[in-house]
Amino acid sequence: MPRGPVLELTDPPQRVLTLDLTRDANDIWDRIRRGFGMPDLDSELVAEQQLFYINRPGFLKKVFERGGRYLYHIVDELERRGMPTELALLPMVESSYNPMAYSPSHAAGLWQFIPSTGRNYNLTQDAWVDERRDVIASTAAALDYLQTIYDMHGDWHLALASYNWGEGAVGRAIQRNLDDGLPAEYSHLRMPGETRNYVPKLQALKNIVAQPELYRFELPYVPNSPHFVTVDTPTTIELATAARLAGMPLDEFLALNPSHNRPAVTEGSALVVPVDRAEQFQLRLAEHQRNGTQWRTYELQRGETLASVAQAFGLSLNQLYQINRLDARSRVSAGYSLLVPDGVEPGHPSGDVLEEAGSPAHSIVPRLTGGKTVRMDAKGTDKSTATKGTKPAAKKGVKRRADKGAGTSAKKTPSVPAAKKMSGGAAKPTSGKKQPQKNQR
Repeated sequence: MPRGPVLELTDPPQRVLTLDLTRDANDIWDRIRRGFGMPDLDSELVAEQQLFYINRPGFLKKVFERGGRYLYHIVDELERRGMPTELALLPMVESSYNPMAYSPSHAAGLWQFIPSTGRNYNLTQDAWVDERRDVIASTAAALDYLQTIYDMHGDWHLALASYNWGEGAVGRAIQRNLDDGLPAEYSHLRMPGETRNYVPKLQALKNIVAQPELYRFELPYVPNSPHFVTVDTPTTIELATAARLAGMPLDEFLALNPSHNRPAVTEGSALVVPVDRAEQFQLRLAEHQRNGTQWRTYELQRGETLASVAQAFGLSLNQLYQINRLDARSRVSAGYSLLVPDGVEPGHPSGDVLEEAGSPAHSIVPRLTGGKTVRMDAKGTDKSTATKGTKPAAKKGVKRRADKGAGTSAKKTPSVPAAKKMSGGAAKPTSGKKQPQKNQR
């Protein structure tokens, strides 16, 4: 239940937004306002969603603060593509800006891709990573998808309904209205309650960001400057060690690097770090490569078992399970890549190998494999439950399914590199240069 006085709006206020485009944006919210490009939706559902948010100012502020890590990158990508910046608020509707969000229909990440649509948009999902949780990769894929369904309908409200309900379902709803002689606009379509509330939620957030003072809400300060860059790792490194080298608490490091399924990343992997820590991180990575303990990958050979590999490298079977996010029910075959201590030859371990190598298994694996299931009701409430237990049934009308009923299907597209990488030079933040809008397909 919300605390404090409850605010009521008898009629949605008329929004008159004036901007001075001759000066630089004060912060990311100012920049977002300048790029608004969707027609406004004015309805009772929008007013209801506004009341829901403004009567929970603590929740609203917390989620906006969480999104502050990602907003500059998302807005930069939207402007580069010429897309409306309201879409930067969509991850709040989808996941409350939580990259570890996981729904009962198996949707994951900021943008809540289900597995099949993630694969359609080249989001890798394997034993090492799930790029549906990768902030950079999933943002590129989501904007590709949104552009595709906008080009399909020529209307952002219909595109958003398709993002939630599926483009085929929206196409059939449009055709039903046309067959019945009814208007085919978004507001006239028959659709499920979740989809019916989807666009009003985004509109409510847009209204609050446009005029926070009208709703007696203070937006948290988020600077209009890059928050992170990517750095290529010169060697295999455990995430806990990488966080320490970056001078960051592990939780904060994982919030920028949420896609990894194992407690370590392989050589050449890109790690995301705050701009102001990148130079120090690179120096410490180089020092760690020279003097620190190392890990490497080992390819399971024909005839080998996990137990025999563990023994060969001086590990217990449970330790090998922990390091590689496996358990007794796991079935692996020849060619499977395992994480093992570097500098140890199979069959010739010495001492306590795991302790000498600085095991990445402690504390990091539960953080990567635990997580929460985020369930959003019609009011946008985040209902979190543990992911353990029976396999949840997929909901009817699973979001972002590549639905062929509308006459098209999502096609694979090359990933768009969004954040600049560092490989020994100075930090290279994302570019703010705009490009004209075009069909991303």
